[in-house]
Amino acid sequence: METFFSKQNKEQGEIKLKLAAVITDMLNDFIKLDGPLPVGEEGPKIVPRLQKLIGICRKENMPLIYANDYLPPNDFLFDSRMKPHGLRDTPGAQVIDELKPEGSDLIVRKRRFSAFFKTDLDITLKEWDIDTIVVGGVATEICVLATAYDGISHNFKVIVLEDCCASRFRKRHDYIISILKASPMYPLLRVMTLAEFKQEL
Repeated sequence: METFFSKQNKEQGEIKLKLAAVITDMLNDFIKLDGPLPVGEEGPKIVPRLQKLIGICRKENMPLIYANDYLPPNDFLFDSRMKPHGLRDTPGAQVIDELKPEGSDLIVRKRRFSAFFKTDLDITLKEWDIDTIVVGGVATEICVLATAYDGISHNFKVIVLEDCCASRFRKRHDYIISILKASPMYPLLRVMTLAEFKQEL
C-alpha cells in the first residue's frame, strides 16, 4: 500500500523524510493532578501513546526532544491568570517518570510556549539534517500549537499527533485540531493519529 511518505519519496526522487519528535511539557506540574497547573484527566490519558511514540523513536533512531518550561519565580507570565509552574530546579519542572528522558535525548528549556522561541532547537535540528518534526504533549492550544506554527516558520515540515496531545478541556483540544486539519499549509503541516504515523513510517 502506498503511503503519503512513500508517495512523496517518489515525487522527490526517493528523498526520505528525516524526522525528530518533540514532546512538550509532560511535566509533573501539568500532568500530576495535584500540580499547580494540571491539565486534568486528559493529560494522563495520552501517556501510554507517548510511551509508544518514544518506543518508535528508540527503534527507528529518531531524535527525541523534550521541550520543557523552565521559568524563574518572577516570570512575566505569572502576571496573568497562570499560577507559577515549571519553576527552575524544582520537581514540578521535571518530566514525569513514565516518560523519563534518557541520556541521548535532547532537553530544551524554554521560557515561552514554543520550543523554538529563543532556544537553540532550530540550529540543532538543522545540524542533524532534520526536515520534519513530530509534535505531541500539552497543552494542545498553547505549547503544541505554538511549536507547530514555529516549526513551519523555521522551514520544518510538521506532523501533529492528535491523540498524543491534550488540553484541560477536550472541546478546546478538538477545536484546535480541527483548525490545524483545515490549514492551507498542508502538506507542510499535517495532523494524524499515532497509529497512522506508525503505518506511514
